[in-house]
Amino acid sequence: MTHDEQHPADQPIPAPSPEADASPAPWDVPPGHRSGFVAIVGRPNVGKSTLMNAYLGQKVAIVSPKPQTTRTRIRGILTLDRGQIIFVDTPGIHFPKDKLGEFMVEEATGALPDADVILWLVDLTRPPGPEEQHVAHIIKRDRAGRPLIIAFNKRDLVTGEQAQLYRTAIFRLLEPEKPTAWMEISALTGHNLDKLLDLLLDNLPEGPRYFPEEMVTDQQERDIVAEIIREKALHFLQEEVPYSVAVLVDEFKERSDDLVYISAIIVVERKTQKMIILGEKGRMIKKIGQAAREEIEALLGKRVYLDLWVKVKHKWRKKEDELRRLGYRMPKKKRKRKRKR
Repeated sequence: MTHDEQHPADQPIPAPSPEADASPAPWDVPPGHRSGFVAIVGRPNVGKSTLMNAYLGQKVAIVSPKPQTTRTRIRGILTLDRGQIIFVDTPGIHFPKDKLGEFMVEEATGALPDADVILWLVDLTRPPGPEEQHVAHIIKRDRAGRPLIIAFNKRDLVTGEQAQLYRTAIFRLLEPEKPTAWMEISALTGHNLDKLLDLLLDNLPEGPRYFPEEMVTDQQERDIVAEIIREKALHFLQEEVPYSVAVLVDEFKERSDDLVYISAIIVVERKTQKMIILGEKGRMIKKIGQAAREEIEALLGKRVYLDLWVKVKHKWRKKEDELRRLGYRMPKKKRKRKRKR
């Protein structure tokens, strides 16, 4: 149910698997077991979230054809017999125009120092340009000897000649650095994903499992719910409106054994955007709410009463205080000490 104005379920999402009691302890792993963090980086809209979701077998990160869908780092955990990979899906690296953009780029670049392997995802359907050059610069700056694997995505959509041309251009941007390995893939069709997975595992260090076998993400349920609502808004809205949308889950309560009440606020920057989201006689917000509710019910395995509200926060993408209130953890500026005379 939706309106036009204005935390106990926070649990990590488990994978569909046997009972947790049957899982081995993190330290009870076979010899040669590998584990570590794989940071997936690249410019916006290259398929980073699609790739991670494909490996996990379920949607952990929202996807949309619109650029800059991913705004924060999202971890997806894949546990196999021979290793555990913690994928870190990052926002697309771009040239930011506001504080939100600065935050997103910082989220992406901040994943590199903690990564065991850097996976640079490149879109073969678009010629390398300034954003790829920017990504190459960041990798050369922050790689620090880590394994670098380049995955050329969307191979199913281009000719072999075009793929070779774009590969050569990427390698030139990276010079004098060289990748540890590269591979052509399709995150959508699954082409070469098994080979890429083996490549990633081979480049991870030996070690124990960092997370229980049944976990597929360390995100909290309310955060995933907020992202699902934003994904549906991205799907139904056009033009510049989606980039001005943020979602904050205000209330998340179990009303009974099979019913969860969720109240969420859709934040926009202008009154005209609010009217677009509401739609004529509230049709658009009802459409967003219905699509979101169906997916949230599948996620939680319970009936959901979803209350959506719309509020205007003028220029929230440019204001650090508003970004922090909406869950974007902007680093606090250090105060300069005055020199004593």
